[in-house]
Amino acid sequence: MHNISGGVLGGDQLAVEVNVGPGAYAQLTSTSATRLYRSLPEAPPARQITQLQVAANGLLEYVPDALIPFAGARYQQQTRIQLASGAGLFYWETVAPGRIARGELFAYDLLQLQTEIVAIDKPIAIEHIKLEPQRHKLSSLARLGPYHYFCSFYICKVGLDAARWLQLEEELGALANQLTYPDEICWGVSTLTAHGLVIRALSKQHTHLPAGLLRFWNAATQRLYNREAHPPRKIN
Repeated sequence: MHNISGGVLGGDQLAVEVNVGPGAYAQLTSTSATRLYRSLPEAPPARQITQLQVAANGLLEYVPDALIPFAGARYQQQTRIQLASGAGLFYWETVAPGRIARGELFAYDLLQLQTEIVAIDKPIAIEHIKLEPQRHKLSSLARLGPYHYFCSFYICKVGLDAARWLQLEEELGALANQLTYPDEICWGVSTLTAHGLVIRALSKQHTHLPAGLLRFWNAATQRLYNREAHPPRKIN
């Protein structure tokens, strides 16, 4: 059993809550890309707060389409994921630079993403991203360099020992090397403090990311659950 709820907190604030019950399975995606519209100068940033909970031996696959911040957008996102013993998670976030066809390359004002993953009441991943392209150029080598798109893909299963994760890191790292073309896209894989790993990518084109994410998703699902991944039909 799983429950999904959402609501408006007031102003431009949205709350999403997902609870996956013991031994249950849920796959969530979005109907299309999330478009972040221009904010009024006098208004606070638009904000989304997402709470995801997976009970013992449950599995959540949360695989939304990309965030696309339009020119003048100001957006803050907080995502907190709580995993119980034996719980599994596949969760990715992909961020576009704007509406490229309209010449809006990094024309937004603020994009702030905060993600925390907690396993059995202990943090295993904390990620804070704050981008302000009008104040700090994202083409800096300390930020995105020559790349325009980026993504993070968290894969977790609570209770697996460190040796299993190191083995999976090695296998997915070999796949990352196969999929990396430095002039177009770069992939990397690293283990978390426990119970999982994270895959990251920087790309010049969005078209390279979905196929790569599916390759990693399928490989990890085979190793962790002895089956093929079942992506939403729209990204097959």
